[in-house]
Amino acid sequence: MRGAAEVVRPRVGLGTILREWGRIGCVGFGGPPTHIALLRKLCVERRGWIAAAEFEDGIAATNLLPGPASTQLAIFSAWRLRGLAGALVGGLAFIVPGLVLILALAALFLAGSPPLWVRGAAAGAGAAVAAVAVQAATALIPASWRRAGDRRAAGVRWACYFLAGGAAAAVVGPWMVLVLVAAGLLEVAVRTRSAPGRRAAWPVPLAVAAPAAGGMAALAWVAFKVGALSYGGGFVIIPLMQADAVHTYQWMTDGQFLNAVALGQVTPGPVVQTVAVVGYAAAGIPGGLLAAAVAFAPSFLFVIVGGPRFDRIRAHSGVQAFFTGAGPAVIGAIMGSAIPLALALEHLWQYGVLVGAAVWLLAARRGVVSALLTAGALGAVAALAGWSVG
Repeated sequence: MRGAAEVVRPRVGLGTILREWGRIGCVGFGGPPTHIALLRKLCVERRGWIAAAEFEDGIAATNLLPGPASTQLAIFSAWRLRGLAGALVGGLAFIVPGLVLILALAALFLAGSPPLWVRGAAAGAGAAVAAVAVQAATALIPASWRRAGDRRAAGVRWACYFLAGGAAAAVVGPWMVLVLVAAGLLEVAVRTRSAPGRRAAWPVPLAVAAPAAGGMAALAWVAFKVGALSYGGGFVIIPLMQADAVHTYQWMTDGQFLNAVALGQVTPGPVVQTVAVVGYAAAGIPGGLLAAAVAFAPSFLFVIVGGPRFDRIRAHSGVQAFFTGAGPAVIGAIMGSAIPLALALEHLWQYGVLVGAAVWLLAARRGVVSALLTAGALGAVAALAGWSVG
């Protein structure tokens, strides 16, 4: 980042990185805002390992990359301190605690005959997921709108990208990524044409056909899309995964997918670990580990290979334009994902839980974890009271 090559850094032991990043991985409930706050407190405020301006640059740069931004920030911060070894140790220490917990919970919630209260808790937490999607999208709108600029034409394009992303999430399922890519490339074309004499290289995201058959190859492809082709943070994985996991490969039911998303929200560490639950449903523990490895590998590669070039990436006009277009499409996709998530509910009482969660998150502006835990508790009570839970 700013003068990073010239900064003399304290030598931080790998054991220290393992301990401190592992601690954040264990207590990081609440998603990216919590992860960023914990990393800033550790690296900038408490230890002084990274300058405040450099840390903010790291946040901005990792938000430009596809994949889980807070995970990439954790990898980046450790990479700044000890290079390749630091990135690997810090990244794994951040990811593994939540991964172990979410796989253990997946084994409980996806068991052949889980206890009645477990099925009720799953149905209750799953009922709140659509409200969580709307809240996640709403939180991203202000920054994306400011990035579009003040011109009326830019605002109109922003709205069109947003609507296209929402429609894609509700209709085209696993091919939604093509709509996100198209929105980004269209914005590159518009901005390049409006600035005569300026050339902007077009980012070329990978988009290939999904494997026709199921199995580990299909699971790896779904996980790869989550890790390498998801723009805008962890929650965009929902529309990317739902159609594949539920309809195309039938690894899980709609209700089980809702449970997977809820588990990804209430466990510490990155929300992208939801993909491990899908992997577990597809092929047990080996499937969960494979899905997690494939989903997180691009984040390590982006930081390790691109870290020294983050300043140029941030300043590149083509990259900036691409994310200006793809960003609102991603937000629309997250918002649109609430439609199939709500339609997946099977019981009337779940819609009551959904309404309550929406009020809690959007009107009262309370936290996601508390909303899901409360919804889960209501579901357990409903099950024990004799209400149908599926």
